[in-house]
Amino acid sequence: MKVMVGGTFDPLHAGHRKLLARSFELAGPDGEVTIGLTTDEFAGAKVHPVHTYEKRLENITLFIREHGYTATWKVEPLVDRYGSALDADFDILVVSEETFPVAVVINELRRERGKRKVDLHEISCVLAEDGRRISSTRICRGEIDRHGRLIR
Repeated sequence: MKVMVGGTFDPLHAGHRKLLARSFELAGPDGEVTIGLTTDEFAGAKVHPVHTYEKRLENITLFIREHGYTATWKVEPLVDRYGSALDADFDILVVSEETFPVAVVINELRRERGKRKVDLHEISCVLAEDGRRISSTRICRGEIDRHGRLIR
């Protein structure tokens, strides 16, 4: 299977890890995973500080290597909400609950371009100890750590 996933992935928290892990699971050992990683310019719109593209790429690479995934993978710069997903040949788009609406638009735009619809695989958010979702914003505010543990 050819799978696409995208995001800023900073800080790389339990929710991001679930998203990436599921992407590799769906691709299978002989599949392909394309990870769209927001550029520094595109990520600059975030309400919290974001590490450089290179640092975020390094963290993703370490995560993939630590888990020993055998699928072929690549990371490509994501300069907007859609990246290459509008025209690329792939089977599955993995998204979070938060980004599912963007995935629906991607399929609509693909149809308009004469491309086939791709399967959308939505990952539920990972919850922190307090039952609220883990997010980069909450981590940057010092409310929780990357694993969702409350910072007291």
